[in-house]
Amino acid sequence: MLPLLIASQIREADAYTIAHEPISSIDLMERASKAFVGWFINHFQDKQKAIAVYCGTGNNGGDGLAIARLLYEHGYQTIDIKIIRFSDKASYDFNNNLARLNNIPIVEIKPGAAFPDEKCNILIDAMLGTGLNKPLAGDYKTLVTHLNQLATTVVAVDVPTGFFTDGEIPADAVAIKSALTITFQQPKVNFLLPESGTYIDCCEVVKIGINDAFIHSVDTPYLLVEEADVRSLLKPRKRFSNKGTYGHALIIAGKDETMGAALLSTAACAHAGAGLTTACIPQSGLVALNSYMPELMAIIRKDGKAPDIEWDKFSTIAIGPGLGKDDEALGLLKAVLDNYKKPIVVDADALNLLAENKELMQKIPAGSILTPHMKEFDRLFGEHTSWCQRLQTAKEKAVELNINIILKNDYTITATPEGKLYFNSTSNAAMATGGMGDVLTGVITALMAQKYTPQNACITGVYIHGKAGDELALHNRMYVTLPGKIIQQLPITMAKLKA
Repeated sequence: MLPLLIASQIREADAYTIAHEPISSIDLMERASKAFVGWFINHFQDKQKAIAVYCGTGNNGGDGLAIARLLYEHGYQTIDIKIIRFSDKASYDFNNNLARLNNIPIVEIKPGAAFPDEKCNILIDAMLGTGLNKPLAGDYKTLVTHLNQLATTVVAVDVPTGFFTDGEIPADAVAIKSALTITFQQPKVNFLLPESGTYIDCCEVVKIGINDAFIHSVDTPYLLVEEADVRSLLKPRKRFSNKGTYGHALIIAGKDETMGAALLSTAACAHAGAGLTTACIPQSGLVALNSYMPELMAIIRKDGKAPDIEWDKFSTIAIGPGLGKDDEALGLLKAVLDNYKKPIVVDADALNLLAENKELMQKIPAGSILTPHMKEFDRLFGEHTSWCQRLQTAKEKAVELNINIILKNDYTITATPEGKLYFNSTSNAAMATGGMGDVLTGVITALMAQKYTPQNACITGVYIHGKAGDELALHNRMYVTLPGKIIQQLPITMAKLKA
């Protein structure tokens, strides 16, 4: 897992690298600028494009000056620099890089002065970086508002000016809107939250040689799940194993009009490796189940009554997809909570039932997994005005209730009883379609049946689900990827990861 650092920890990591590599701060800045330029020149190859580099007078501005110099040396000669002199202060490395410039036109922008006419094709934002700890105001706010109105491609250095790397972003925050942000060493926490979509269309990470051992020694609740992590967690299918080896999952799902959710979740469970999968469904859904996938077994609900279930025969239970919120559904949820004491997976309508019957929250078995999207999360735990607030609530509730909470998002987040927040690094917009959450529930349930710990089932299941979508949408250039296609891809994706 890659620890994700907040702004103060990033500065500590820089300082540690400078002291222990050892390397001077100006040389570390040069290394970062070369990494930025290396990515830039491979993707903006037209050297006739006009480039304007807007630099503050701190270290982010120092990066900008070095980037301008390096681009000029690579043949981008239609380039100029705007230095933002809204303060008399300047960092040592900014002044050092300013002295290294040669042949590049410089314009200084001072407080209250009219902004120069700007007709560049590409604007590189190197004004403030990670040091911001309050919303933009005054001259900076006016300048950023002006720049956001220009018809140009904006590329931000490390962090768009005005954007917070961590902590709550005010709803009315003014920040640079970048087509691309090239960030150093690792993504910033707030880049992985939906609020970043207003300011960052695309983000690329370039490594700059920050001390890796130090990064992994930092105490942070934020971690990014990478492919190597899932490869190590994914269990092999060994010789001499049988269906009993891989567990028996029960998924309680579906009503007459919502059998699709039951079919998707149970099929995903079987495709993700559960040895046996049983669907607890209404009588009306039996033909559909048998037709859709004869490998699935069924427990039938008749006349709105909960069936007798041998609870102990199941390795794990999931409840909720397409279940509805009527008395029958509530009775089924209560029956699960009263009779089954191993960890369960709670999704969709079962989450809404919990939200309406808060006293049931205390009955959820330790280690269980809740899988809410944003609206379901707020119904469960109260209204939130930002994703930063949701992160903190998820962290607190996971610890308090001794459960795992999967908060669905572009970078789906798993909050664990240990107070950690794991960000997933797979999935794409082609997966934004109904039924995708039902598939995820099935995948996680399958892993629970196969005796993954609840935490590892969350981390691995979310990653595999997104990876299957990536392989379909990105590799095969699919504009939309439907849940049924993801289900078929799951065993292929898992086999590749375990190869």
